[in-house]
Amino acid sequence: MSRSDRTERAEAAAPGIGRRRFLGFVLAAPTLVTAAQITPASASPAALPSADITDLVDLNDVMTLAAKPTANLIKVEVNKDGTVSFALPRAEVGQGITTSTAMLIAEELDVPLDRVRVTLADARPELVFNQLTGASNTTISTYTPVRVAAAVARGRLLEAAAAELGSAVADLSLKAGVVSDLTGGHIDIGALAEKAASEKPRQVSVELKERERFTVIGTPQNRIDARAAVTGRKQFAMDLDVPDAAPTMVCRPPTINGKVGSVANLDEVRAMHGVTDVVEISTGVAVRARTFGRCIDAVRALKVTWRPGSAEGKSDESVLQELRAAEPPMGLPAVTPSVEAKFTFRFRSNSALEPNCAIADVRSDRAEIWCGLKAPIVARQAIAARLGLAQHAVTVHVVEGGGSFGRKLFFDAALEAAEISQKVGKPVKLMWHRADDSRQGRAHPMATSRVRADYLGGSVLAYKQRHTSVSTDFSHGLGEVFTALAAKLPVGDMGFSQTFFHLTQSMPYDFGLHSRLLNETDKGFNTGSMRNVYSPDVTCARELIVDRLAEKMHKDPYRFRRDFLRDERARAVLDKVAEVGKWGREMPAGTAQGIAFHSEYRATSAVLMEIDCRPETVNRPIRDGVAGPRVTKAVFAVDVGLAVNPRGLEAQMMGCVMDGIAQTLTSSLHLKDGHFLEASWDNYFYTRQWNSPPELEIIVMPTTTGKPGGAGELGVAASMAAVACAYGRATGTMPTDFPINHGTLSFEPKPTVPPIPPSPTDGLDHVR
Repeated sequence: MSRSDRTERAEAAAPGIGRRRFLGFVLAAPTLVTAAQITPASASPAALPSADITDLVDLNDVMTLAAKPTANLIKVEVNKDGTVSFALPRAEVGQGITTSTAMLIAEELDVPLDRVRVTLADARPELVFNQLTGASNTTISTYTPVRVAAAVARGRLLEAAAAELGSAVADLSLKAGVVSDLTGGHIDIGALAEKAASEKPRQVSVELKERERFTVIGTPQNRIDARAAVTGRKQFAMDLDVPDAAPTMVCRPPTINGKVGSVANLDEVRAMHGVTDVVEISTGVAVRARTFGRCIDAVRALKVTWRPGSAEGKSDESVLQELRAAEPPMGLPAVTPSVEAKFTFRFRSNSALEPNCAIADVRSDRAEIWCGLKAPIVARQAIAARLGLAQHAVTVHVVEGGGSFGRKLFFDAALEAAEISQKVGKPVKLMWHRADDSRQGRAHPMATSRVRADYLGGSVLAYKQRHTSVSTDFSHGLGEVFTALAAKLPVGDMGFSQTFFHLTQSMPYDFGLHSRLLNETDKGFNTGSMRNVYSPDVTCARELIVDRLAEKMHKDPYRFRRDFLRDERARAVLDKVAEVGKWGREMPAGTAQGIAFHSEYRATSAVLMEIDCRPETVNRPIRDGVAGPRVTKAVFAVDVGLAVNPRGLEAQMMGCVMDGIAQTLTSSLHLKDGHFLEASWDNYFYTRQWNSPPELEIIVMPTTTGKPGGAGELGVAASMAAVACAYGRATGTMPTDFPINHGTLSFEPKPTVPPIPPSPTDGLDHVR
């Protein structure tokens, strides 16, 4: 019995609910407010034998299960002006979830999309685990609760309209926000908002729309915030006008997590023009001034003696030696032919497009914070503890963020801003410099991956992968989810990192006995859950080994994958990219195609990449950079079961492709003497226009499962792997050290003292 079959049986056993029928509430309020009641499905993972934990339960299942008990606390409200409001308990950081959520409400409530107002909820501790954004889980976990709440509202509006129009509910229709009867009478939902309200909570049963009747879900829609974004009206944390919140920056240590020893010129810097406050804090010396320019001048003027940090003296090479020493054993050598390799993945920056920032207004008895946060409940707890305040005295406002993919799971800026505001006794508008986030911010951990695959004849008999990584920080809230549900998870007595690893990694190929183990070491770095976390590195190593197996077994890489993939959805996306990308076509020497597959969170993806590794391409001149190979074509096919907004999904996958190209070819941090050399995006080489593919096609597969799968992170792993496979075929040498350009330092590192460079004045010199 599949996971979906077990869930549907559990739902059918509950009174009043079924596959499409759910319970909901009309809440006591002056206007119509509704919510869902979602009964956690009972499941018995131990009853199903499987080689992969993810065949039974994956990270998305865990997060969805954790969110269900408080699903009735998220509410849809119909307003008197005919709009519909919903405070989404997740973080919008550019992934488009406010649009997809509005689409769910518009679908079930039969209102125009432009009438739905989706905002972000403040930190709500009563939601417990239902306000954590991550693991591509938002649409999966909110898909049913939001639709149920909207369906309850629809039913109440029809009942209220029946009384107003003197008609039976069965004779009414609701379309485009207007209720009509058989005689031509009609009434807008805004006029019914108060009449449909209830003086006390009422439990009702509703039936959700069948998929065949969808008119909004599954149709390509523009983002509801697109106009605001392109006209500059969209507001992020630094755009907010909080009274008396002045620009604030921090002078940070020259090595990772160093501490202030002494400051020689505090009074001198306090007296600088425009500076209002200079104080020591736990992470450095904070400067508050009238402008950020004055902050930069003051930070650069500070003369600080620093104590050693947590990675003092470490370098790429010393960390690599630590990882090699911590690698789990592979076991006895194979007695059959085998393919074996070891891969190295360097540190990568998790800095987002928007600088790390927050606003804080801390008083003696209360605090108010504004920040882009993916784990606001945990942030609120930490801020209250740091300030010595009761949690109820701390208000945390979740602001839309300009990028994240793991970075905003951490609340470093919010915690720091709160500490500074308390010490200076004034509101602060804290912004990290780009150098701060590159050198002191969150990084994707450096890792090694050893892989061995045994084969004989036409079969792969065994596959082993031993992944060793610098420790990944899970203090942002996911660890609490694992702790709360530990008894229900088939993972034994594992730590947070190992639990996360095994709940996200799977083997899509029929490779006999297979195992993957994770070992982590060295907690001296500020690490984070960067987009797709372990999967890009693990999958890249696996897909390169798959190419080697195909070569050893005298098979075409595409055909080999197709023969060994375990299910039809996987084969369908692989077939699609092979067809559209014209797999196997003749290409010039030094160029090649690569193909790769990845599945995760009930979704599947395949990518075909073409790369140019010819000398004239690799050596083309780039200012302060190394050009290297260029991906010239990318074809990406994705099956998420049901795409709520196909246009939004396409955009997500485009970003995944760019992430994958960057991680294979160019993006890394260089560690030397306890600090990273990169100090901004001008010398951190994410995919640029000069190495992005001129040809890019995203194919959203037709609906398969009828339920949404995870999409936000899905495409990174397959994209990274496909680029690596293409590079190996173009050069004749399998790459084993990533990114490929890491060995060449193409820029002059900026000093660590002062910690940030002066404001640039030569911009016009670089205009082309």
